[in-house]
Amino acid sequence: MAGASVKVAVRVRPFNSREMSRESKCIIQMSGSTTTILNPKQPKETPKSFSFDYSYWSHTTPADVNYASQKQVYRDIGEEMLQHAFEGYNVCIFAYGQTGAGKSYTMMGKQEKDQQGIIPQLCEDLFSRINDTTNDNMSYSVEVSYMEIYCERVRDLLNPKNKGNLRVREHPLMGPYVEDLSKLAVTSYNDIQDLMDSGNKARTVAATNMNETSSRSHAVFNIIFTQKRHDAETDITTEKVSKISLVDLAGSERADSTGAKGTRLKEGANINKSLTTLGKVISALAEMDSGPNKNKKKKKTDFIPYRDSVLTWLLRENLGGNSRTAMVAALSPADINYDETLSTLRYADRAKQIRCNAVINEDPNNKLIRELKDEVARLRDLLYAQGLGDIIDNVSDFENNNDARGTELSHRHDNLSTVTNAIAGISPSSSLSALSSRAASVASLHERIMFAPGSEEAIERLKETEKIIAELNETWEEKLRRTEAIRMEREALLAEMGVAMREDGGTLGVFSPKKTPHLVNLNEDPLMSECLLYYIKDGITRVGREDAEKRQDIVLSGHFIKEEHCLFRSDNKTSGEVIVTLEPCEGADTYVNGKKVTEPSILRSGNRIIMGKSHVFRFNHPEQARQERERTPCAETPAEPVDWAFAQRELLEKQGIDMKQEMEQRLQELEDQYRREREEANYLLEQQRLDYESKLEALQKQMDSRYYPEANEEEEEPEDEVQWTEREFELALWAFRKWKWYQFTSLRDLLWGNAIFLKEANAISVELKKKVQFQFVLLTDTLYSPLPPDLLPPDAAKDREKRPFPRTIVAVEVQDQKNGATHYWTLEKLRQRLDLMREMYDRAAEVPSSVIDDCDNVVTGGDPFYDRFPWFRLVGRAFVYLSNLLYPVPLVHRVAIVSEKGEVKGFLRVAVQAISADEEAPDYGSGVRQSGTAKISFDDQHFEKFQSESCPAVGLSRSGTSQEELRIVEGQGQVSDVGPSADEVNNNTCTVTPEDLLLDSPEKSVSEGPLETALDHLKLGSMFTFRVTVLQASSISAEYADIFCQFNFIHRHDEAFSTEPLKNTGRGPPLGFYHVQNIAVEVTRSFIEYIKSQPIVFEVFGHYQQHPFPPLCKDVLSPLRPSRRHLPRVMPLSKPVPATKLSTMTRPSPGPCQCKYDLMVFFEICELEANGDYIPAVVDHRGGMPCHGTFLLHQGIQRRITVTLVHETGSLIRWKEVRELVVGRIRNTPEADESLIDPNILSLNILSSGYIHPSQDDRQFLDSDMPRTFYQFETAWDSSMHNSLLLNRVTPYREKIYITLSAYIEMENCTQPAVITKDFCMVFYSRDAKLPASRSIRNLFGSGSLRASESNRVTGVYELSLCRVADAGSPGMQRRRRRVLDTSVAYVRGEENLAGWRPRSDSLILDHQWELEKLSLLQEVEKTRHYLLLREKLETTQRLGLETLSPCSSEDSESRSTSCVSSPHSVDGAAENHTSPPESPSERQKELAVKCLRLLTHTFNREYSHSHVCISASESKLSEMSVTLMRDPSMPVLGVTTLTPSSTCPSLVEGRYNAIDVRPPQVSSRAESPDLEAAVEGEQKKSPGHRPEEEKEPQRLLVPDIQEIRVSPIVSKKGYLHFLEPHTNGWVKRFVVVRRPYVYIYNSDKDMVERAILNLSKAQVEYSEDQQAMLKTPNTFAVCTEHRGILLQASSDKDMHDWLYAFNPLLAGSIRSKLSRRRTAQMRI
Repeated sequence: MAGASVKVAVRVRPFNSREMSRESKCIIQMSGSTTTILNPKQPKETPKSFSFDYSYWSHTTPADVNYASQKQVYRDIGEEMLQHAFEGYNVCIFAYGQTGAGKSYTMMGKQEKDQQGIIPQLCEDLFSRINDTTNDNMSYSVEVSYMEIYCERVRDLLNPKNKGNLRVREHPLMGPYVEDLSKLAVTSYNDIQDLMDSGNKARTVAATNMNETSSRSHAVFNIIFTQKRHDAETDITTEKVSKISLVDLAGSERADSTGAKGTRLKEGANINKSLTTLGKVISALAEMDSGPNKNKKKKKTDFIPYRDSVLTWLLRENLGGNSRTAMVAALSPADINYDETLSTLRYADRAKQIRCNAVINEDPNNKLIRELKDEVARLRDLLYAQGLGDIIDNVSDFENNNDARGTELSHRHDNLSTVTNAIAGISPSSSLSALSSRAASVASLHERIMFAPGSEEAIERLKETEKIIAELNETWEEKLRRTEAIRMEREALLAEMGVAMREDGGTLGVFSPKKTPHLVNLNEDPLMSECLLYYIKDGITRVGREDAEKRQDIVLSGHFIKEEHCLFRSDNKTSGEVIVTLEPCEGADTYVNGKKVTEPSILRSGNRIIMGKSHVFRFNHPEQARQERERTPCAETPAEPVDWAFAQRELLEKQGIDMKQEMEQRLQELEDQYRREREEANYLLEQQRLDYESKLEALQKQMDSRYYPEANEEEEEPEDEVQWTEREFELALWAFRKWKWYQFTSLRDLLWGNAIFLKEANAISVELKKKVQFQFVLLTDTLYSPLPPDLLPPDAAKDREKRPFPRTIVAVEVQDQKNGATHYWTLEKLRQRLDLMREMYDRAAEVPSSVIDDCDNVVTGGDPFYDRFPWFRLVGRAFVYLSNLLYPVPLVHRVAIVSEKGEVKGFLRVAVQAISADEEAPDYGSGVRQSGTAKISFDDQHFEKFQSESCPAVGLSRSGTSQEELRIVEGQGQVSDVGPSADEVNNNTCTVTPEDLLLDSPEKSVSEGPLETALDHLKLGSMFTFRVTVLQASSISAEYADIFCQFNFIHRHDEAFSTEPLKNTGRGPPLGFYHVQNIAVEVTRSFIEYIKSQPIVFEVFGHYQQHPFPPLCKDVLSPLRPSRRHLPRVMPLSKPVPATKLSTMTRPSPGPCQCKYDLMVFFEICELEANGDYIPAVVDHRGGMPCHGTFLLHQGIQRRITVTLVHETGSLIRWKEVRELVVGRIRNTPEADESLIDPNILSLNILSSGYIHPSQDDRQFLDSDMPRTFYQFETAWDSSMHNSLLLNRVTPYREKIYITLSAYIEMENCTQPAVITKDFCMVFYSRDAKLPASRSIRNLFGSGSLRASESNRVTGVYELSLCRVADAGSPGMQRRRRRVLDTSVAYVRGEENLAGWRPRSDSLILDHQWELEKLSLLQEVEKTRHYLLLREKLETTQRLGLETLSPCSSEDSESRSTSCVSSPHSVDGAAENHTSPPESPSERQKELAVKCLRLLTHTFNREYSHSHVCISASESKLSEMSVTLMRDPSMPVLGVTTLTPSSTCPSLVEGRYNAIDVRPPQVSSRAESPDLEAAVEGEQKKSPGHRPEEEKEPQRLLVPDIQEIRVSPIVSKKGYLHFLEPHTNGWVKRFVVVRRPYVYIYNSDKDMVERAILNLSKAQVEYSEDQQAMLKTPNTFAVCTEHRGILLQASSDKDMHDWLYAFNPLLAGSIRSKLSRRRTAQMRI
């Protein structure tokens, strides 16, 4: 019955009043167990029949014979279910049907007689059967619970306190249950009846159209029935628990039929939901248990939706689970309920197919015992039935008497296994008669069993069953006793093997007993020693082999072990002492303490016993050892441990063998042999080293003779001493002083040598999360950036007196990103702090993070990563010159506040004026702070010492004046990327020339006579008072909150005047200091010299705040900061691809640069067409950047690469042949990892090379008189040879392929090939793809005048430098060849965390060079601004006639103030200007005018060298322009000097052009006009011996170097210009784009390929009105390069000035200034 189906019964009720009123007809018919339903809507339709377990006809009255009463329903269903409950099964009865179908009547019934339902009758019958039980071993208990499920919520109907809803939970073992549901114990039916009544009253009922007392909830009545049975035989109590679930469901209904609205409608929806889920569960269970699906595996789709409603979840075990279930379907007989009735019948029909797997709810162990007992009883009955009852009694007797030894005789009775097992319980002490009598009874039993069929098998099964019952009934104490007996047997077996157990019995091993004598083994392996223990028992303990005749107590094995080897005899003396004696057997090798024993020997504790050759033991006697320790308590322990080695050595010594001596002798022999072999190896190694050194010296001499032949010749043949002229001696002395203080090579050595410390500090900072970054920085002692004392070396003061140039030191810039500060450390301080950092790193694991991150350490300086930073930090410095006090006139200056990095941080307004000593300060009001008059003395000796210590060229430096905190600035930015070239990195004062060596220094014009004749108000010894007023500060960043200013004299840093701090917000009006300071000075010569040339230093300080404003306000608050432009991305410049065929040669060190050329290179990739021609592939120029483009190639076509070199013609640049062209670094990203070895490098086959004539589009107006050189070579390129997937497939969308090409070209007079490298960008299309002629957007709207083939190329701009091979013997070369270890490549711990950071090296020197020049230019600009302001003030004063000046006239003073820069008040200069009429200027004035014009046309070219200076076109034009300007009577002297700016580049003015007199350069280009040719000829006549000497000079080998120029993304100007074509006087229109420093020339604005370039850094831009008048062409200007002069014409005057500003901003500004002054002069006239 374990898999019984659900019992299903249907019951039809009578008509109710509602159906009678509507005259309904009965559509239900029943016959036996079959129920038929008729369709009232289609009477002719065949009736539907259903078969159930029971069909109850209750439609009529009880008088009907077929009427099914409540009693009959209970007898059929209730009694069966109650019987299952007594058997221990779970039971469930539930009623199902539509509302008003009679479910509640069937389940609950009514109170009248014979009207009670199933639930009351079952409860009553339950207690009646309990009361009828007479078995005393049985006891029962009953618990009930009653709940309803209303609107999917559970309510407890028996506990009035549980008014709320109860939660339904699920237990892994118990299944679904209702939490906190009350379970009440009952003892009689009356208790149950009372509880049911109270629960029914609490149920939710309501009236609907179909039922006046419709149940609106599901009621579940649970009975927990427990049966306890006590077994007297086994004294075990068993228990069976049955759960009886009686369910009264709410009726299913239709909203239209019931007329439900509001709450009733909601209740009906929930009722239908749960009943629908019940129907789904029934359908799913029926589907699983149906015939076709019965034997199939369970699928994932076989899901039973129990959890879709609370009802099905709680009834899960009753529906298809562990339960006996019966279902009563209540039917309505009326035709108006046909649909509901048919649906109920179908559900009931499906429920028949559900099978429930019910089990008895009892303990599995008890169930097993119960089943076994049933089996024993059945077998006994079987044997009794066969007449074998006495055999059963004998078996029981034998098992009860002898249960433990039943298997000894089993092997002697094979045929009678069962009986002999029963008889085998005979003990060894039984008498012989008993044995004989029992043997006779066995024989008779055997004969009886032979004639009883199946009896033998039954007896065996009976015995097995009873054994299992006995094991199950065995108590825990009996199991413990049996386990202890087994343990004792195991210990006995282990003791025989020499393995003992600890007394607790839990650990296995060797444990020395405390009293018993024993043997322990000794082994050569120390870990194996004392692992075996053998007890010596009282009496005799035998030792021998396993195969001995007598049983041996200690079993040993081995060749030298006899069968009976020896024995140990243990005797107890009367005193209680145990004596153990060893008695060897005859012929057995037994040794005690190394001596062989043949007679019995008494053993002492600790004796060594050796048996045979390999068994070594130590005898231990615990009692004996304890007694000896008590007798001699101070006995020392033996020096040597008693182990296996000791026993073996003892044996050898006793046998006469000295093992130790033999070992020492053998060891000495091995040492002697090793010493001899080592001496031989050292001798051979030294000989080989000397041989290699001699070979290396020979190779070095051979290489030196090849690369430096001149040096070798000079060494071999010393030249005679050359006599120098005075001029040559002066130049040599100047060069010696300059190179003596040359610093940058030693600076590079410091950068390389200390890079490893910098990397380690950064790595530790990253590991400890300090937010501090270290980087090298160069600091130079200048006016704007004086070095603090802690950064100067100790010998700085001594060197300053001799040093002509300011000192540059290597420091470490510490960027404290946590506090927004920047510190500067010396290298020594870095090493000291690094030691502390290492200590902190080592103990970082021990110190908690809270201590490490403590801010107090940062403030107090306890952390080695941080320094103290003050409240105020230096914003910048400004300088105000005092030369206006010489006249005196008041001036108001607006000077720039410049930081130490050269950045303009703001502006300061300062007023300086001379006052009389007795003048009282006016009342300025409350907003002006007035200080008293400060008296300052100028000591001539102190000032002269200060001047001698200062750098005379750069200015007076304030070395040692700043405190430590003044170096801590907020600067986070780096210097500009623009820097000088490598040729210019020669000294940190490249733009400075010592004044004492200038040939035409303006200082020489200063009068040495007494000054009091010129300056009446500055008489020596008199008191002079002047006033300094700090007015305003503006444009200071809001990062500095509180601003104040302090000022002092440049040599009196200890006497500073300070203003009050002001709040700075970065917005609003300027900060008004309005600080007035009167200064009284006794006039001395040093004071007059000071106000002539030296300024007052203003230092602005502020409280630095890190990020005080949101990022959106940065542009508003800092107007001085340039906005960052979004520029197009450019490809990186790659290093050359290594050659594969050329042998690697050591590059000789380059010396002085001989010449430089600009190269323009055209690159084309040609593809094979169908007609056999190679045509250039299409290039996409849509990037918009010059020298860029994407080649659009077809996949799988033969290609060629064509390279064309275009440059100006020169005598030194001659291409010889193309040595190799290699292609590699194939990738799909612009950047390439050049550190990896590229396996795909391919050397291409050179097809042709040579000079060619340019095509029509490439031929320009430049090639008409002096053609440019075109050199072209072509190679074959098979891209499949690279074995690269990127080249052998079609490129995916939005992906590009990049390769690097390097051409190695050999040049004449060069030591090695020149290398041209270019990165290509390519896209591969399919072989048959149709590509457009050009992808340029410009060409889409163009006229199509350009041929597509001429645009299918990519251009590259390069700079070729040809340098001489450096002289190997020069000191500079020796320093350069000095090997300095570059520690930046050494690995330090944690370097992988630096994310690509590298210490700066040579690039830092280049950047610092540009930074120094920027500071120098700023200083010169400030000085020039002061002189221009002073001159304007003097002009105004003179014109208005407000004040009489000093004896010098205003014109004289103006000319003096503008003709010389360093000292604007030259007495001699005034006299010259006063005496010389303007019509005939002196030679001095001409020279100054030429110099000024050269300055105006200067383009800040820092790459000029002496060999590059050309005086053919540009200088002659300048001289003509200067002469014209000087002789123009309409222009006064002021007009001439208007074009004179400050000497922004002293080296250009003094050094470069003065060098022409010493060594006139060779003219390298033809003249453009007859005047120019005459000028050139005149220059050549001055040096008649120049040309022959140059021809005799032997050709020297040069070192070529080609660098690709990165195109500037910034376009200064673009548009059309007209170029004058030589020999035709015609103008050619070309499209020009200015990207400084290059000018790119195109044929038109639609042309995407550069046709020519002009390098503005090597050219001079000239503008002359006379030239325009001569050519009768307006708006023209000229560009003069080293090779040619070009005349250009703009479309308008404004356009021309715009072009001039793009070409040379300084020249354009000078021209505008001149024009404005001319207009002013004309208006004045």
